[in-house]
Amino acid sequence: FLTYSAVGNREDLSDIIYNIDPTETPFVSGVTKTKAAAVFHEWQTQALAAASSTNSVLEGDDATTDTVTPTTRLGNYHQISDKVARVSGTQQAVDHAGRDDELDYQVSLQGKELKRDMETILLANQGRNAGAAGTPRAVGAVLSWIYTNTSKGTNGSDPSSAQLGVSTRTDGSVRAFTEAQLKGVLQSAWNNGGDPDVIMVGGFNKQQFSSFTGRATPMEQATSKKIVATVEVYEGDFGRLKVVPNRFQRATDVLVLQMDMWALGTLPGRNMISIPLAKTGDSDRKQVLSEYTLEARNPKANGGVFDCTSA
Repeated sequence: FLTYSAVGNREDLSDIIYNIDPTETPFVSGVTKTKAAAVFHEWQTQALAAASSTNSVLEGDDATTDTVTPTTRLGNYHQISDKVARVSGTQQAVDHAGRDDELDYQVSLQGKELKRDMETILLANQGRNAGAAGTPRAVGAVLSWIYTNTSKGTNGSDPSSAQLGVSTRTDGSVRAFTEAQLKGVLQSAWNNGGDPDVIMVGGFNKQQFSSFTGRATPMEQATSKKIVATVEVYEGDFGRLKVVPNRFQRATDVLVLQMDMWALGTLPGRNMISIPLAKTGDSDRKQVLSEYTLEARNPKANGGVFDCTSA
């Protein structure tokens, strides 16, 4: 009697569920978290007067009042993003492999999906929007704040310095990402007082980065039986920067960021919360929600190499 003819053999289904979809969110996880209390969140930046080489006064002369440099007031809107899980009463009641409660399992998955959505949105070419009755509010993303210290392709342009957080980038013709472009951006950021500490890139340009001068040839370590062909830290004339691959940013962007000059703000009680929704039939629903904004504490500290070949 063979198994092919048998009727009563029990199924063999593992209680482990395998998932390799990436959940790392380097930007959302790496920036400072801050408090926010209104739909429109504001902060201030301060610039010093330009250094003078002619600051010389007469002995005994009356003091002359210097011009005061006022602060600059910036702001961004909160955006609401959500995921909703809905499971039938029957599915809740049956025996499950790999999870005890189907609704809780779906909520945990959608929490991870929501975090990936936020990472994608915050690194997108998106300007802020106040919204209206039929229009969702939109947060001004990273690319709407980086207006200086940039290298871009032909016909590419930066957001307007007068419309930070509102206007967006205009993409130019793509070209290969080079170390010379990066060095120019780093020097410009340093000249403006910035101290970037992270270079964030997509997969293609992470490999391009690993071929830069000083790391162009893979190194074989015979004792450990491994080949090293990657760059995790870039040490240049203006400091050490961590090189971080990011699956959720635009592949054509190489972001040069000073991470403490960015902050993620959320309204009180609105940070990745799970909300049971009203029961309207033979099913249960939960909403996973976040209401968040991006604080660009001083945009001049950051930069980027844009319009890079990505394939």
